[in-house]
Amino acid sequence: MVTKVLCVAEKPSIAKAVANHLSGNQVIIRNVTGNVYTKNYEFHYNFATWGNCDVVMTSVAGHLLSHDFATQYRSWRSCDPSALFEATIDTFVEEGKKAISKNIEVQARYAQILYIWTDCDREGENIGSEIRDVATKINRRLRDPGKTVRARFSNIERAHIIEAARNPVPLDDAQANAVASRIELDLRIGASFTRNLTLSIQHMLQGEEKRVVSYGSCQFPTLGFVVERYFRVRNFLPEPFWTIKVMHEQEGIKVNFRWARNHLFDRMVAVILFERCLEAKTAKVTKVSTKPTSKWKPLPLTTVELQKCGSRFLRMDSHRVMQLAEQLYQKGWISYPRTETDQFDRGMDLRALVHKQIQGGPWRQFAQGLLNGGFSAPRNGRNNDKAHPPIHPVNFVDPSVLTHEEQRVHEFVVRRFLACCSQDARGSKTEISILYGIEMFSTSGLVVLERNYLDVYPYDKWTSSQDLPNFREGEVFEPTEARIQDGRTSPPGYLTEPELISLMDANGIGTDATMAEHIAKIKERAYVETRPRGRQPRRDDEDVSENEQPFEPEPARGRGRGRATGRGRGGRDGGNARDGGNSGVQEFIPTTLGVALIEGYENMGFEISLAKPFLRKEMELKMKAICEGRKTSREVVQETIDQYRAVYARTQQRLDVLRAVRSPRNASSWDILLIVK
Repeated sequence: MVTKVLCVAEKPSIAKAVANHLSGNQVIIRNVTGNVYTKNYEFHYNFATWGNCDVVMTSVAGHLLSHDFATQYRSWRSCDPSALFEATIDTFVEEGKKAISKNIEVQARYAQILYIWTDCDREGENIGSEIRDVATKINRRLRDPGKTVRARFSNIERAHIIEAARNPVPLDDAQANAVASRIELDLRIGASFTRNLTLSIQHMLQGEEKRVVSYGSCQFPTLGFVVERYFRVRNFLPEPFWTIKVMHEQEGIKVNFRWARNHLFDRMVAVILFERCLEAKTAKVTKVSTKPTSKWKPLPLTTVELQKCGSRFLRMDSHRVMQLAEQLYQKGWISYPRTETDQFDRGMDLRALVHKQIQGGPWRQFAQGLLNGGFSAPRNGRNNDKAHPPIHPVNFVDPSVLTHEEQRVHEFVVRRFLACCSQDARGSKTEISILYGIEMFSTSGLVVLERNYLDVYPYDKWTSSQDLPNFREGEVFEPTEARIQDGRTSPPGYLTEPELISLMDANGIGTDATMAEHIAKIKERAYVETRPRGRQPRRDDEDVSENEQPFEPEPARGRGRGRATGRGRGGRDGGNARDGGNSGVQEFIPTTLGVALIEGYENMGFEISLAKPFLRKEMELKMKAICEGRKTSREVVQETIDQYRAVYARTQQRLDVLRAVRSPRNASSWDILLIVK
């Protein structure tokens, strides 16, 4: 008897690709859902596990089930917002997805195997469990052990899909439960705080009577990072400093030596040390060393790194980068773009992937060079989610068939992968130290000997500096020029998107796949504005290595001791971009509303702040505990609800503080607040 298998993918494009691979493009297509995209693909296939099978391959379109409060709680004024912490939640299929749900019910009625083809991450496991719930309402036999399975795959290349089809695994209910817990918590917490916040201050927003002032446990910490940096910039007090500059010309080459102390904030001490240098008249070479040096090739590409690089190098916001990466994945050109892994498994045939890139593209010759002996195993990072490999190209695609934006993201992914499979750049670095009076000074020079990965990865820059004269250890000379120079410390820059993503990642705000959505949300709510960061003149207190210039200048790390009276984490990651012009990297500036919201909650003086990442980070750790079987879903939901309910109660008692807050941007009160839309 032929086994009937129902396969269900997360997206129509995946269903089509998988069906064509398994059937050898011999499929019968039926459009039975009324949806132009969601179709049924019928074919025969010999699964290793069940033998010859009649297969129906179909799909959902993301989450099949929706969740909302019971009807009596849906009106914003139907109950006190605090009641939503315990209110009944209904689970249902939305009107627009009922045809898809009905199709699964019909196809599941006589199926003997339910084969899930959702993305291999937490969200995919949860969507798979929703599909199972719908199918088993009609066919209870699919609840039996081994009757519902899932495919584990990270790209839709034919060989990979066939391998996945022949090695089904069980659905991971722990991961599915973690997502279900997160959905419930986000609904309860977000709705209760949003309703309370909106109803409490909405009437104070001029001309914005219907405006929703939303709260999200990821939204607010994300906004908090932006506001925090804003205060560091706004309250920064520059301080004067003094440094000693020494230059010597030898063999027709001018050499600038850097002071070992860099700079001092006490002018008198700096002047005394400078005078001692002048009294000595001559400087002595104390060290001359030349040694090999390397510039490491990049690590394999993760989702977080893709978003940061997309902003820094491609000038796209993280949300758009993820949309384009998802499109490239669905078309079969790159691997699954949501991964925390920055190390390739030893069993992966990376040379075969490189070989596919010799068919064309501006990197064709470089790829051929890797196959001709230039290949080097990629570096291993510290992260491995055991689910997906790093992001990499899985097939060659002629760039002409891609949109312009798709081309840019695809090119970055390909170049990054080829760079990972190349060798580190190699050079020779010379360092010279001198003693002038009692003060030490130094200089260095670089000669790039082998560019290696840099030839395919233009996003990194490493260039030879001017040759140094032939100094000899023990040599004595009188410097051509010595002077004392003053300067002032510079404030950090406003937070850029790569910096914001780094802070979110380090503090557990969202997942690698949702960070871009949270950033998009605070922009959508007009809590922040974005603008291209302008490149500013090089700071007087900044040492710049002549041999390491970034592809596009990144924010310089502040070396000054300037004071900032605002609170601040991550201030040293600020700094200003080098050189004049416009760098194009987006920086975030909070609107009046964004500043006022964060200040209002901060002024309440709670030990655990809604504007800080600690509550959300703790929640994410609890989600991980569910996945690892250390906690149950109900335990985590109850613990977290109790925690947020306590914060809500204290917030209610201090709402007068929020209403009374004055915007530090213009010192105006809420009743004349202007919202930037």
